[in-house]
Amino acid sequence: MQLKNPKIISDITKLKSLVSSLRQENKSIVFTNGCFDIIHPGHIYILEQAKSKGDILIIGLNSDLSIKSFKSQNRPICPETDRAYVLASLTCVDYIIIFNDDTPETLITEITPDVLVKGKDYQGKFIAGSEHMLANDKKIELVDIITGKSTSNIIERIKKS
Repeated sequence: MQLKNPKIISDITKLKSLVSSLRQENKSIVFTNGCFDIIHPGHIYILEQAKSKGDILIIGLNSDLSIKSFKSQNRPICPETDRAYVLASLTCVDYIIIFNDDTPETLITEITPDVLVKGKDYQGKFIAGSEHMLANDKKIELVDIITGKSTSNIIERIKKS
């Protein structure tokens, strides 16, 4: 059985239309992205902070293919449909779109959110889509992270047990 949820948007055209409608309602759009492989408190903490930056939180979810290209052939642990379904169950998440690129840059330039959120671990690092955001007078917010909470750490603990 395919896991479905109306929060999971299947393509960029639908997402752009949705974003346009939300803007007509004067809703501010917040975007963040990631793998969200094994959901843990660090993920939830960042997503809750991201949601607080606007009205609608959209997550760009790295596809299985994109994760394999920059993490390893053994990742992700959970397939993209499962990860999207779990994220869709969170009240702080409004919409999810799965993308195949290594970065969400194309997605960001297509929807131009009002706020792009990343964790403070990106301080001083390149953030995909940041040039587009700044060129369009949009905000980039770095939010607190919980040190030591990561999927990689969970995987290492499992390997050791």
